[in-house]
Amino acid sequence: MQIKSMHFVERAGRRLNDQRLQRNLTKLSTKFVTGRAVALTQLDDFEAVRDAAVERRNRSIDNLDLWLEKFEREATRRGATVLWAENAAEAGRLVVKIAEEHDVKSVVKTKSMVTEEINLNRALRRAGIRSVETDLGEYILQINGNEPPSHIIAPVVHKDKEQIADLFSRVHKRPRLTEISALAGEAREVLRAKFLAADMGVTGANFLVAETGSVALVTNEGNEGMCTLLPKVHVVVTGVEKVVPTLEDVATLMRLLPRSATGQSISNYFSLLTGIKGRAERDGARHMYFVLIDAGRTQLLGTDFQEMLRCIRCGACMNHCPVYQKVGGHAYGWVYPGPMGSVLTPNFIGLENALDLPQASTLCGECSVVCPVKIPLPGMLRKLREKQLAEGLRPWRERTALRIFRFFSVRPRLYRIAARMASSTLRRMGGRRHMISRLPGLSGWTNTRDFPVPSGKTFRDLYRATLRARGR
Repeated sequence: MQIKSMHFVERAGRRLNDQRLQRNLTKLSTKFVTGRAVALTQLDDFEAVRDAAVERRNRSIDNLDLWLEKFEREATRRGATVLWAENAAEAGRLVVKIAEEHDVKSVVKTKSMVTEEINLNRALRRAGIRSVETDLGEYILQINGNEPPSHIIAPVVHKDKEQIADLFSRVHKRPRLTEISALAGEAREVLRAKFLAADMGVTGANFLVAETGSVALVTNEGNEGMCTLLPKVHVVVTGVEKVVPTLEDVATLMRLLPRSATGQSISNYFSLLTGIKGRAERDGARHMYFVLIDAGRTQLLGTDFQEMLRCIRCGACMNHCPVYQKVGGHAYGWVYPGPMGSVLTPNFIGLENALDLPQASTLCGECSVVCPVKIPLPGMLRKLREKQLAEGLRPWRERTALRIFRFFSVRPRLYRIAARMASSTLRRMGGRRHMISRLPGLSGWTNTRDFPVPSGKTFRDLYRATLRARGR
């Protein structure tokens, strides 16, 4: 996926003016946000489950090398091959090499953000291998000119059924259908032949289980079964952080994942795949590979961002984020959007290549409140902002303004004087309308909105007056 994270402001502006997109994004609050709130009431003690999930994810991350080694031993013992990729390019080469070794002509894929991260479809295409996305949302995006996903769980949330109906009619050369069930049926009919003809299936992994060498896959469409049971080769492509020690850990995390992602108590399909097809088994892959990718993940260990490795990719943070709800995923310019993307992208591709993403947040804290594994996303965004300032990556006006603020804030007497002067000046600037329509240095705000004038008193003055009124 091409990196465009440097253009967040421009891309966000265009999407704010896209009225159709704004209507489509309301699905986030009407479906996912409401669904999550209802689903969580089914848990006896949500916070206790969260605490258990945090403890289990921390246990795997704190000893990541040990659990990965155990996973490799157990997976190998059951007939699978475990390969390691330091970066995206190496991962792509490994998958292509596997395909070539088995004379693969066609590949079917389940939804996987990691394969987006490594541009796997492009790597396969360059090797002359056909690759078909089988998740309905990803399939829609693929036939629409290989459009990138807008959301990690609902990749086509930015489109409505009328757009999809037009696309299917144009690409499939069939009469235009309008009912969602009919459109899904048409996609199923088209994809069935792809499943039957595929030589290799590629999936991601929701979790890797160290004690059994297994991969856990969660879907709502059942396409993971078609991608892993029919082809002769199954390749799992995932990040090293997905490993958990035991099946009990998976059970705990699965109490939170579907509820946080789509508001379901359990996903429609849950597959736990261990090793290659046995002699007595009727279906399953004869060859199984795991391509485990680092690509910047282990660099987070021991840093302020290590807790980001707990992420189970549920999408709850973006569903509830007021910024994402207005601009959608494409504005973020790379694989991972929303608050989690604003932390991951700068860490994975370099802070200098994602200058605006740490600023793409109101720091309201909603993302950390809803995160099932309690990742402190606002604190991490603040850390990234601090790094930007320390490395001189913010505009000089912004750096200067912060230096001036710091000068006054550590000098209380000067701060009080300056605050009274500023409040009084702003009040006069409001004129008879008592609104400020132009403010030097803050045109990014005042070009699109007016500010009500302050009272002319500082916060400290108002606070003292409130205490006196309460007799304190």
